[in-house]
Amino acid sequence: MQERTLGELAEHVGGHVYGDPNVIIKSAATLRRASEGDISFLTNRKYAKQLRSTKASAVIVGKEAPAAGIPLLIAEDPYYAFMRIMVLLHGHRKHKKTGISSKASISDTAKIGTDCHIHDFVVVEDDTRIKDGCVIYPGAYIGQGVQIGSDSVVYPNVVIYAGCKIGNRVIINANSTIGEDGFGYATHKGVHHKIPQTGSVVIEDDVEIGTCCGIEGGTLNDTVIGHGSKLGDAVTVGHGSRIGPHCLLVAQVGIAGSTTIGHHCVIGGQSGIVGHINIGNNVTIAAQAGVINNVPDNQVILGAPAIEANMGRRAYSMIQYLPEMRQSIRELRGQLKQVTSPDEPDSKESAEQPSDT
Repeated sequence: MQERTLGELAEHVGGHVYGDPNVIIKSAATLRRASEGDISFLTNRKYAKQLRSTKASAVIVGKEAPAAGIPLLIAEDPYYAFMRIMVLLHGHRKHKKTGISSKASISDTAKIGTDCHIHDFVVVEDDTRIKDGCVIYPGAYIGQGVQIGSDSVVYPNVVIYAGCKIGNRVIINANSTIGEDGFGYATHKGVHHKIPQTGSVVIEDDVEIGTCCGIEGGTLNDTVIGHGSKLGDAVTVGHGSRIGPHCLLVAQVGIAGSTTIGHHCVIGGQSGIVGHINIGNNVTIAAQAGVINNVPDNQVILGAPAIEANMGRRAYSMIQYLPEMRQSIRELRGQLKQVTSPDEPDSKESAEQPSDT
């Protein structure tokens, strides 16, 4: 951890200081938990009142931020500036430089680049290519013919099946599986017969895969995770699906096979997406949504089945009133029946009323 003056931090992120630029910053924290020596950030105006109570030494704010009694770092994008300051002060996770362990099992036909660190009990199969600067943690299995780009990190117990292609600067967190057989079966006379999965998985540059994810290989075509996309924990991507660049898939998302997702999509936690549909670019899918149809570009959808967000909010807000509405409708039907047929009692409505006895 390194300490900096507020003025140095502002210069680093291309912002400017309102207040004392010589304030010493040692760490970062939220507005509520910050203490002396911390820098915090404000991106949502509903938390602006915390500027008056925070104990932070400085706060990163946008150009339209309210006045405060503490030094401010004015930045065009406060949250991005906060990220850059976090990296400067704390850095990313450091990986121990172990070299290649004698306890690793590495095929003679595998090619390992320079400055790679392969830990105990890693298995690297025939014809694998691991480029420079990679870190492979204990217990990982790298199948035959796998290609891993430069500066990638494979955490413990990850399994990468034969033939998968992993890009540069990819992070695969512990216990995830890349290239497993897709969930494909032909049911004949009540018996499920396994379909060979001949496709593979391509993970492009700068992707991060969370823990316990399953990325299935394609049946006929490769499954693709696009450049810069980030997958949370316990995400499943079905065989032959294609996820575009710079998407965010929050934990426990399930995507069925042969689905195409555009670029810069955000998919909330526990959402489920059926197979063989197309989701456009810049789509936001709320948590726990069930997506069963194609989605055009720039849509925000929610619910199960998922519908456009504004319509969904109106629809779901009515659920709590449904019992009262049902009773009102029954009463109106009874009144209408009396007006139209006063001498003929509604036997159905009478049957629904409880007996006095």
